[in-house]
Amino acid sequence: MELLETGGRARTVKCCSGSGPALPWDRFSAWLECVCVVTFDLELGQAIELVYPHDMRLTEKEKTSICYLSFPDSYSGCLGDTQFSFRIRQTVGHKLSMNGDEEKYNRDAPVVLQRDRAHYYGFVYFRQVKDSTVKRGYFQKRPPIRMPLSFGEFSSPTAVLGVCNEVDQWPAPVPGKLLSLPVMGVVIQVRIPSRKDKHGTSPLKQSNQENLLPAPMVIPTVNELDLFGCFQSILIHIQMLWELMLLGEPVIVMATSPKISSDTVLALTSCIAPLRYCCDYRPYFTIHDTEFKEYTTRTQAPPNVILGVTNPFFIKTFQHWPHIIRIGEVRMSGDLPKQIKVKKLMKLRTLDTKPGIYTSYKTFLHKDKTLIKRLLKGIQRKRPAEVQSVIVRLHLLELTQSFIIPLERYVASLMPLQRTITAWKNPPQIRPFIKEEFMKTLEYAGPQLTSVQKGDWIGLYRRFLKSPNFDGWFRMRYQEMCKKLEILHLEVLCEADLLRWVREKSEVEVVDLVLKLREKLIKARVHQLPVRDDLLEKLELYLETVISSLPDDLQVVLHRH
Repeated sequence: MELLETGGRARTVKCCSGSGPALPWDRFSAWLECVCVVTFDLELGQAIELVYPHDMRLTEKEKTSICYLSFPDSYSGCLGDTQFSFRIRQTVGHKLSMNGDEEKYNRDAPVVLQRDRAHYYGFVYFRQVKDSTVKRGYFQKRPPIRMPLSFGEFSSPTAVLGVCNEVDQWPAPVPGKLLSLPVMGVVIQVRIPSRKDKHGTSPLKQSNQENLLPAPMVIPTVNELDLFGCFQSILIHIQMLWELMLLGEPVIVMATSPKISSDTVLALTSCIAPLRYCCDYRPYFTIHDTEFKEYTTRTQAPPNVILGVTNPFFIKTFQHWPHIIRIGEVRMSGDLPKQIKVKKLMKLRTLDTKPGIYTSYKTFLHKDKTLIKRLLKGIQRKRPAEVQSVIVRLHLLELTQSFIIPLERYVASLMPLQRTITAWKNPPQIRPFIKEEFMKTLEYAGPQLTSVQKGDWIGLYRRFLKSPNFDGWFRMRYQEMCKKLEILHLEVLCEADLLRWVREKSEVEVVDLVLKLREKLIKARVHQLPVRDDLLEKLELYLETVISSLPDDLQVVLHRH
């Protein structure tokens, strides 16, 4: 079965608060795009059996992708139940803009959990059990929602519809708020992280306990992956993996199952949090994917994408890619998992290739041997996996923060001074990002101030400034600074004596001012800019007073438009 989302791990609300009662499926669509049940028929192949809501419009291309990605690839047997995830492009023509509630969600949520209008996120619960009544000898079906529950015969239309109706009663996914979500007789207590959270912690604020059903299922945060479990066999290469992700390098993850593939890819993309991984990534990718030709062509350099695959066919297909991680089942060598080695790409030739990282990449920073020893000692002492994951997460977080702080400090210097913002002029321009100017700041305000990590930081920054992750990060920061300028300018306008100013102006200038102020007010309301309501109300009153000072015919025109 399959669950589709159109953003980060949580989708935002469609209906505005205070706009009246929610329409059918409005609350559902705040969390999910749709739920599909996909079955396998020996004669017809994969087919979507059920879709909820019924009016969900999926293109034929999207339906085909969902069908193929809902089943483990032919070479990876998955008897029993398994869960994995995938990501596909939305077909061109779907709505790409966001409404005010969605923009508010994105403003409050961490960048890694923000809405993504360009992709669908699929979460698969796959079941394959022996069935003598079926020609192939197996019953294969994908019931819908990927949650830590026992679903039983969840693929029946009645059961699917029942769960969807329950989801349609859930409150909106609000970052930072503790939510109680009832489903199938269980209450899931979950908290979506907020941008205001302290990095490296996942606080669970206990509130409204009296409203919960007995024994709620607690999920402290929706996006924490088992990093230690995913990286057990590649712990000694964690520095290399972090750099490859930071630079947005093309990477293939070859695994033995869709679960290992998708978990590893998602763990890799989360390595550089709180930075957003801005390149494409496919937790599970098959030869039937619509982008197969695009990603396997040899006429150009591999694109900036991470692909998770299970079919050995890809070993030959992706021989020209610069970085290939081949992961087998985790095997213990004594008390420790056997660590895979870095090997030359030329050795990736045969179908029986051994696990390893096939690359010629040389890291800019030195390996943190203290971290590796600490983790390996934790395995020997049987330290809980949750604690091991926290150690990995905090190490990567501190590394990323040390790297990004100098960039944040330099970008902050590009912002105009607040005293240069006046009511009667457009806000001053943000200074351009000059790469060489930034590089000079590293001499006295570089990562050495916050990190003990040694190596060629300068070389790493130079490569990063050419990467898609830098482009995506700076584009987002630039948009945030533009909004900040809008807010500061609006606040200055709200405090200005507009009535005195208009007395000395011509009708044309006054009308121009009215139109500009209206545009700013609309933008503030629609995009829900964090400006105090009393200031906006004050500006609206000023606006009405200014309009009333104009001749009657102009007043009629302005009120009409």
